[in-house]
Amino acid sequence: MIAGIGVDLCSIERIKHAMLSEHFRERIFSPEETAYCEGKGAGRYASYAACFAAREAFIKATRSSMGVVMFGRNFELVRNDDGAPEIRLAGELESAYPQEAVKIFVSVSHEGDHACVMVVVENINEVIKNDNKDA
Repeated sequence: MIAGIGVDLCSIERIKHAMLSEHFRERIFSPEETAYCEGKGAGRYASYAACFAAREAFIKATRSSMGVVMFGRNFELVRNDDGAPEIRLAGELESAYPQEAVKIFVSVSHEGDHACVMVVVENINEVIKNDNKDA
């Protein structure tokens, strides 16, 4: 059962301006996200904007605390072995959304001056419960 959907559109130029502050980068983005984004060369700001938009979309999908998602090192937008984006949770968020109970889908796109991210959260336990109900 889908538990939540969140979408966010982020201005790449706004993130580029915010990145002038080293404090902003260190406070918001994980070392893995920073390494990935910096590895994108001229496209790094689009990648940073996608990481930021992923946080906002996750907040909307889960109604999680902004402070926990943005500042707590509990959230990362990473790439799997195939290069596809995935959300990795830690700490409070991992406890609230354990992998055995929740599946998180993420889609990332950027075009022109914007990055767009959609997050869908599926409650696996609810799906199993509903399937058993019909049996």
